[in-house]
Amino acid sequence: MKDKKADLAGPGIGNYEELENSLPDDYQALLSPMDTQRAVYAVKSYIEENLCKELNLQMVQVPLIVDRDSGMNDLLDRDGSRTPIEFHISNDYDKNPVDAQVVQAATKWKRFALKQFDCKVGEGICTDMRAVRKNYFLDHDHSCYVDQWDWERVITARERNLDFLKDVVKKIWKVIYGAGQYARELFPQLKTTRYPEIPEELVFLHAEDILEKYPDLPRKERETKIIQEYPAIFIMGIGWVLKDGYPHEMRAADYDDWVTEITSEDGKITHGLNGDILVWNPVTRRRHELTSMGIRVTKDTLKKQLEISGQLDFLKLPYHKMILNDEIPLSIGGGIGQARTFMYLLRTAHLGEVTVSVWPQILKDICRKKNIHVLD
Repeated sequence: MKDKKADLAGPGIGNYEELENSLPDDYQALLSPMDTQRAVYAVKSYIEENLCKELNLQMVQVPLIVDRDSGMNDLLDRDGSRTPIEFHISNDYDKNPVDAQVVQAATKWKRFALKQFDCKVGEGICTDMRAVRKNYFLDHDHSCYVDQWDWERVITARERNLDFLKDVVKKIWKVIYGAGQYARELFPQLKTTRYPEIPEELVFLHAEDILEKYPDLPRKERETKIIQEYPAIFIMGIGWVLKDGYPHEMRAADYDDWVTEITSEDGKITHGLNGDILVWNPVTRRRHELTSMGIRVTKDTLKKQLEISGQLDFLKLPYHKMILNDEIPLSIGGGIGQARTFMYLLRTAHLGEVTVSVWPQILKDICRKKNIHVLD
């Protein structure tokens, strides 16, 4: 049996020899670098407008940095492997200093912002979020520079169920699919027989179901197998420990709810009101994650998840106290990777074709040999 534990958190392929072997040898970009940028901004506008329309959201400003001691930053996992960039602001000759962190995502800030912007039930916010994740292995679809549509919406206690989650996911996929069709109308070069059509429908699967189908495979290999069968899926229940003794993937304990018991259509008892949209990328011929999202924790599920993860000390932080004291609303939210979505819809082989970041020379050399134009 392959090592499942090693596959739980670390993003990216893992080494550049494997990456070189994975990237296509027959790649040819469908759009020029400038047309790619035109398409990026057309798709960006389409998604922002239609995501706000479908989910009743308003675009708002979002922080790039947060106070370290607020508990507001997203730690992404619960094993401490993805640490944020920190810096000291000496302010007023160190009489009134601030220790700040660059955000890794705006997951927690958004829920606080729902109260700040006085959002009512059924209303929400969407942000053009920028972040830095310094612990990523830099490959074709992982960058230390991250851009997301981070969104959040107020819900009721009765809406904390699987049917509501699925309904929201379907609306998000409708927007992503529509953006792909819009891009093809603007840039007919994207209409090609080289790649299959973008699937119009998502398939919903629980992580436990995928494990049952491929019990001996680690998580990424299970995902790779299943999305070759169903090229666009939403995997539910990410974070809860499955029957093999491991979670599908490590998930932070203080935003998505992964402990709530749910019942599948066939009557099976499982856990988790969250999940990820994954697609099969026909260009890279690999799994491709577009969004992570979920119904957020209540004060009860927050305490339960922090206990499971050994992080009960977080309950002393201001953000977590707001949840415990019912000072911020119940919500659903997620982050849709912008560059990842552009890469998928515009059929590019590398994030560096649609966004500008830093890449090691070895990766630039590999891309040059593969005819992949990475922006500097």
